[in-house]
Amino acid sequence: MCSCFDQYKAHPRARVGFHTEPQDTSSAGWQHLLALIEEAAADGREEFRPLVELSPRERRQIVTLPPSISKLTAVRHFVLYGSNLVRVPPEIGAMTSLEEFTPYTSHRLHWFPYEITRCSRLIRSTVSTRSLFGNFKLRPPFPRLQPPQDSAAELDLTGLNPRHWGATAIHTCSVCDQPMEQRGLHQAWISLRVATDILPLLASACSSACVAALPGGAQDHIPSPHQGGRVDQPAPDWD
Repeated sequence: MCSCFDQYKAHPRARVGFHTEPQDTSSAGWQHLLALIEEAAADGREEFRPLVELSPRERRQIVTLPPSISKLTAVRHFVLYGSNLVRVPPEIGAMTSLEEFTPYTSHRLHWFPYEITRCSRLIRSTVSTRSLFGNFKLRPPFPRLQPPQDSAAELDLTGLNPRHWGATAIHTCSVCDQPMEQRGLHQAWISLRVATDILPLLASACSSACVAALPGGAQDHIPSPHQGGRVDQPAPDWD
């Protein structure tokens, strides 16, 4: 659990932020997870439950997933039940066979990358929706995003501060999939139905035109891409 916002009752709160925990890539848990991903990619398995292979201590060491999940192109069901994750990398969009996603009871995971919409076969999900930014039951706020950057040339796109950008690395545009180098960095929130659930998605776009190309928000959610912070949301529905 975390103290970002109350996940059990509606409670007005003006501001929230991104989790800032760094991933210790030297930890035993991270190294074990890397090996499990390579094994799953090599044998072409269709269901991947990496956390059950880790010890409790190793599971606590995992706060994100490695970019190598892009190799899991045969996986149809990805299970991350009860994880300690605080962010998911955009490479999840490369899991082109994904049909079911289960990060249930991952209570520190409040948002997902827009790239998950590239998983065109994804039809079932099990997410703890009360843990999500802007969820319809409690309407917790969204983190305020950084002002748009017309040029990302002076940013270290491979070593970003998650406190400011949500992610530690941004390589390509969430919308057009073009390299971010020598382009801008324009982030936006949008809540969309992904499989079974409406998820808050963070898009990291290369231009204002790509932000404008994002779809409208889901019904009963903020209707257009936004910057988070003090933004009007529909009333919560906790009945």
